[in-house]
Amino acid sequence: MRTAVVVDAVRSPMGKGKPGGALAELHAVELLAQVLAGLVNRTGIDPGTVEDVIVGCVSQAADQSVTPGRMAWLAAGFPEHVPATTIDRRCGSSQQALHFAAQGVLAGAYDVVVAGGVESMSRVPMGSARMGRDPYGPSVTERYAPGLVSQGVAAELVAAKWALERETLDAYSARSHHRAAAAADAGHFRDEIVPITVPGGTVVDRDETIRPGTTAERLAGLKPSFQDEEAARRFPEIGWRVTAGNSSQITDGASAALVMSEERAERLGLTPLARFHAFSVCGDDPVTMLTAPIPATAMVLERAGLDLADIDHAEVNEAFAPVPLAWQAEYPVADEVLNPVGGAIALGHPLGASGSRLFTSMLWNLRRTGGRWGLQTMCEAGGMANATIVERL
Repeated sequence: MRTAVVVDAVRSPMGKGKPGGALAELHAVELLAQVLAGLVNRTGIDPGTVEDVIVGCVSQAADQSVTPGRMAWLAAGFPEHVPATTIDRRCGSSQQALHFAAQGVLAGAYDVVVAGGVESMSRVPMGSARMGRDPYGPSVTERYAPGLVSQGVAAELVAAKWALERETLDAYSARSHHRAAAAADAGHFRDEIVPITVPGGTVVDRDETIRPGTTAERLAGLKPSFQDEEAARRFPEIGWRVTAGNSSQITDGASAALVMSEERAERLGLTPLARFHAFSVCGDDPVTMLTAPIPATAMVLERAGLDLADIDHAEVNEAFAPVPLAWQAEYPVADEVLNPVGGAIALGHPLGASGSRLFTSMLWNLRRTGGRWGLQTMCEAGGMANATIVERL
């Protein structure tokens, strides 16, 4: 039976996704190209042996409109015969790219494949691809009348359903910053970050998004971000607890992993970081939208033949603080197991790149701590979620 392994996983530093951000002057293709070059250089593989490049990207417009993985591969100077494709499963796009890469190896379709993601939210703002049009259509609006809601309102619904108070959300969010700051200060992110050179020659090698001085008390002073009279009438249970401080940050970033068959890695003398053990993907209520990580986790644990107690590192994307907290309410792992090096509240959420960014941070933390099993899951617009279990080698 074939085994799919991860030989290396890297990411860019995270930059604020707005004009003036550390990576904002860099074209998305160039950002991903530098990450791909870093991955190839670190592993020493012949780039001509890569059989496909699978890249997650959500806002496929403007700078990101023409198969960004293909353009980035060419921008890096790599062989023209290597193809690429783009995946959109919303926030889980690059996690799905990893699934497709590993599943291709397991099926015998690939021996060597690169999977990753990119999102320059400063240059291609969230929602750009809509062009001001309705992306849902009349039938979906009728089925969920009076229509689907924003992710912010969905986060409020999750907070209400699991009785997550504002103080709990803010305390969790401050902890995310503290954990990320501690990891950065200890040099833990050095293994995973590829330094990025921006126009003008400045080298960016640290995450710009972490705020070490964040406290729950400071976050308590922020106003709710999604308060809306119409939503309040429709959902009277909402307490308006979600703010910019307990939500993920708009971010620029890219990430990538080298996935191989175990046999090919052995032949090349490469030592894998981990092997893929189980996958799942599922849908849930598209109105609450952010709850699918809960059934996706049940599915992937069953497929893996593991119990929750076996998991040494659980990476649950911090799209909004209610998401990992609701997940933890259903899967009561110890606090130190859940997002131990911080998450998207501190590190940011560059949509299409986030899946492989979480994956990268999880793999390197497992290696650092000696943990064996890692579980990653993330909510996705439309009420979907991927879940992945890996075994550190």
